[in-house]
Amino acid sequence: MSATTANLLYLFTIAAFILALRFLSSPRHARLGVQIAAAGMLWAVIVTLSLERVVTGYWWMAAGIAIGSAIGVVGARKVKMTAMPQMVALFNGVGGGAASLISLVEFHTVWALNGDVGVERGVSTVFSALVGSISFAGSMVAFGKLQDLISGRPITYPGQQVGNALLFVGSIALGAVAMASVSFWLLAAAILVAALFGVVFVLPIGGADMPVVISLLNAFTGLAAAATGFVLHSNVLIVSGMLVGASGTLLTTLMAKAMNRSIANVLFGAFGKLDATEAAVAGGSDGATVRSATADDVAVMLAYARRVVFVPGYGLAVAQAQHDVRNLAELLEGKGVDVKYAIHPVAGRMPGHMNVLLAEANVPYDELVEMEQINPEFPQTDVAVIVGANDVVNPAARNQPGSPIYGMPILDVDKSRNVVVIKRSMSPGFAGIDNPLFYDAKTVMLFDDAKAAMEKLIVAVKTV
Repeated sequence: MSATTANLLYLFTIAAFILALRFLSSPRHARLGVQIAAAGMLWAVIVTLSLERVVTGYWWMAAGIAIGSAIGVVGARKVKMTAMPQMVALFNGVGGGAASLISLVEFHTVWALNGDVGVERGVSTVFSALVGSISFAGSMVAFGKLQDLISGRPITYPGQQVGNALLFVGSIALGAVAMASVSFWLLAAAILVAALFGVVFVLPIGGADMPVVISLLNAFTGLAAAATGFVLHSNVLIVSGMLVGASGTLLTTLMAKAMNRSIANVLFGAFGKLDATEAAVAGGSDGATVRSATADDVAVMLAYARRVVFVPGYGLAVAQAQHDVRNLAELLEGKGVDVKYAIHPVAGRMPGHMNVLLAEANVPYDELVEMEQINPEFPQTDVAVIVGANDVVNPAARNQPGSPIYGMPILDVDKSRNVVVIKRSMSPGFAGIDNPLFYDAKTVMLFDDAKAAMEKLIVAVKTV
């Protein structure tokens, strides 16, 4: 197959990727979007292997495909939905690492054949190698934080910003010298320095900001892949990489906006560094008290309500209580209660985390309501049940100008007639600040693990 024919056939892959992004924008069609993207990728592989060029090592490629496919299938089937954020970080990092290694190998190959790489190819190669390396190393740190292999709190050190800047500039300088002198080893050194920068770049970012970081690193991987496309003269790789880069950048911007924080603050502000024991002082200092309730008390509230809104958060994911929440919701619906789920855009540890968890529990898509749509409905809500959420329902974001989260859009659960907070303790959320909602006169606390609490509520509601 000629290159011209291949470029024409690659249009099917490009169209598939664009359609996939379109379908992925809705939970109802997300599964179809993934299938279309997978089909487009398979088509691209088939067309590439059909090109008229001398290809050796088919058995090595077959072995690599088999190993990678096995890992992908096992990962997709065995990894729990609660571990999807770290799996996304891991796979994204692998993509960045692959782009970096391809650029390094291509740099060596072209230099060995021609003794020169040229300005265009040289710039593309160095860019892909450095950005891919940063994405790989940063994603591994994000994986470690999400998997609790590394502390989720920001890890900082004296002179951090200056040190990071020196590493960043140093990696670019080494890459530039490597391109000018056509030195394979200098480029390898630049990649290692970029990887070190990727590590120290993500370490100071708190675990709850990982959705933004993963999205940004995903954009980095896309840009690295696009640059690799220039190195390999692959139009389909250029276009697909730019699609990933553009969508990742847009998603990063939207999530930062959802938290009312700049991207710079997320990346360099070490948000969440405040010690939780120091931060938890304020709530009851003005004489306010917390009202606790039993599962039986809450069951009566739920069974006789007309409208109940569940507000899922990371605590639900940790407890793996999504199926229990759905079972309780079905039980309430059987009693004539109108049930909905309020979804905050940055709840959880990755974009759409709550949507994914609840979709796994077969929650109807029309019951998942985004923040902008559900907020006007809270005043007409009889009971808002918060399951493992904290900062995204903290009224301090509206009422306390001095609060670290002031200005962040939140779910207006405090406007509901009654609020039930399911929480294991009074510990603060990621922001490290107390939540006045817990002391509101209309709020009751059900202190328990989310899964255990749901199981008790199901039993109690059945007896009402």
